Amino acid sequence: MTQRAQFEPALFLGFILIFSLEIAFTLKINANLFLIGFSLIYMLWQSVSLHKILWAFIIITPLAFGTWCSFWFFSQGDRLFNATLYVTRLFAYVSMGAALTLTTTPKALLQNAHQRFHLSNTFVYGLIAALNLLSQVQSQLKTIQYAAALRGIKYHLWSPQLYFKALVNAGRWSEHLADAMHAHGFTEGAPRTEVPNSPWPLLQIVMLSTILILVNIIIFWS
Repeated sequence: MTQRAQFEPALFLGFILIFSLEIAFTLKINANLFLIGFSLIYMLWQSVSLHKILWAFIIITPLAFGTWCSFWFFSQGDRLFNATLYVTRLFAYVSMGAALTLTTTPKALLQNAHQRFHLSNTFVYGLIAALNLLSQVQSQLKTIQYAAALRGIKYHLWSPQLYFKALVNAGRWSEHLADAMHAHGFTEGAPRTEVPNSPWPLLQIVMLSTILILVNIIIFWS
């Protein structure tokens, strides 16, 4: 199965931020719907499962319902317009975020951002290392809960004692992580061998710029 072409993660993130700023300061429902449709089409093009897409929208539905009720009962002016505007804006933000996060990985995004925007090696590789520890953090939280249960103590997810113990362990992990990075030859501020920069993807820039132009047409001339 051939892999379908996709936008570079860092480039796509940059345009998503521009789209988000555009709709944040405008009162156009059509622009919100256009970005929702674009995000859905892109996710389907990238073969993102419908299950994941639906869950992204289901999770945000209670917040959308609360937003609708707030503007319907307490806003001034056209209540239906205000409620629809802010609910569609919320779904536009969620759909654009899902279009990015469900089609790439944090590691790919950080590495691409490092290549394109020259982010610090320390920042990029430190974040990648921290993300790789997430599974161990989840396992450690369960271990702390089991150990407490043996003593007749029950730690819930909102118990501060649970996270205090996890932070103590995280302090030890940070030292081990620093030692491991130094063992692999990572030195802060030192020059590193870099992958040669590839040319900017002009076709992707043209496509995303076209979407941006269409959004502005909807905003200012619809």
